[in-house]
Amino acid sequence: MSRIDRRFAALKSAGRTGLIPFVTAGDPSPDHVVPLMHALVAAGADIIELGVPFSDPMADGPVIQRSSERAIEKGVSLTNVLAWVAAFRETDADTPIVLMGYLNPIEMHGYAEFAEEAIEAGVDGILVVDCPLEESHVLAPLREAGLHQILLASPTTAERRLGALCEAASGFLYYVSFNGITGAAQLSTGDIAERVAGIRARSKAPVAVGFGVRDAASAKAIGEFADAVVIGSALVQRLEGATSADDAAGRARDFLAPIRAALDER
Repeated sequence: MSRIDRRFAALKSAGRTGLIPFVTAGDPSPDHVVPLMHALVAAGADIIELGVPFSDPMADGPVIQRSSERAIEKGVSLTNVLAWVAAFRETDADTPIVLMGYLNPIEMHGYAEFAEEAIEAGVDGILVVDCPLEESHVLAPLREAGLHQILLASPTTAERRLGALCEAASGFLYYVSFNGITGAAQLSTGDIAERVAGIRARSKAPVAVGFGVRDAASAKAIGEFADAVVIGSALVQRLEGATSADDAAGRARDFLAPIRAALDER
């Protein structure tokens, strides 16, 4: 079993909902990345979703767009991201790491080369926003190397396509809770609970719900029917302007601790 599979199995056995925080690698500072990742784990993260900075993040809202821009201005590249994962793995061999990003940096790096380096660094999965299932043959070298390709489903996904996504799901299936960009305030749990229940019944993999989760209350509401909750923009916004690694770690802990507590109360 992979680290992701083991983590979801442990969560299911314990009757707990997974917490998956997203941060942009290199923001607020390249020097903060590894300490920040450890702080996320200390605050209750079950899986870390690490964003690879990209110049045209089409699925992301202004908060994550700006975080990517700041990281790129500091020279952060895919090579840096892999090096930070490797450094994190020196003292944490258990927490799953999923890289979230876009196809262009991987294509420029080389699919086979990226797959080999990602596995060596300790990456467990890759979520490529602009590579749909229908074109995912280009990511075959990543899957063959042992990386989970995390697939996306949304409220407008047609039933036939949803069936294909559920069948192909690996690691976990990421359900986008509404139509729009990350960070938008449109979350209505009543509109998505039935949809997620149907997906969980069909999917070979657990279902994580993201987009619009901002605080303990919204995370707890989603946790009533999802296997895991993804929270990104609100955390990235909280980290913006951190002046040191300790400051970033403290902000992360203060933000995630009540969310972890709320998920564990259900």
